[in-house]
Amino acid sequence: MAPSVSYSITVRLEVASRGRAVSEITRAVEQAGGVVTALDVTAFLLHLGGKIEMRSKVPLRNRDDLSMAYTPGVGRVALANPDPEVDPEAAREYAAVVATGRSDYPNQINNVLAFPGVFRGLLDAQSRFVTDDMLIAAARALADVVSPDEIGPHYIIPSVFHPDVASSVAVAVRDAATRQLARS
Repeated sequence: MAPSVSYSITVRLEVASRGRAVSEITRAVEQAGGVVTALDVTAFLLHLGGKIEMRSKVPLRNRDDLSMAYTPGVGRVALANPDPEVDPEAAREYAAVVATGRSDYPNQINNVLAFPGVFRGLLDAQSRFVTDDMLIAAARALADVVSPDEIGPHYIIPSVFHPDVASSVAVAVRDAATRQLARS
């Protein structure tokens, strides 16, 4: 299986302060079939003395501010229409990935991405209920529509017009619902 975003993980370990601890961990991961692509040596060295004190340059007024402080540059989702909670242009200054509910920006988050496929899958499986497993299957199918070659800051979620969205979600939900019904 080729490495992809779907199979990437970040691991934080506490290791004994021995000279070969990192190389032993790396070797164990590789023997298990994994690949270690990066080690944050700076973080390693900073943590040797204990916890790091962090002070915000701006006041943290709410949960969103706190989230931005602890995950800087990762992503922002601003869904309100027509005026999102966070201006997408302003968010781009602080985040590598910005998603919004507006159709005039990339990465539009819209319920039309899920609902036709979710309902088709439920109907095909003759399911009378929806479970978290079914919704997670729908989310994974939606994510899988964007190939590793296509994914980037301006394309993390397919367009509502992508021809594979509804059918991919429907199949995933149908299969999850069928498994759920078989367990019942």
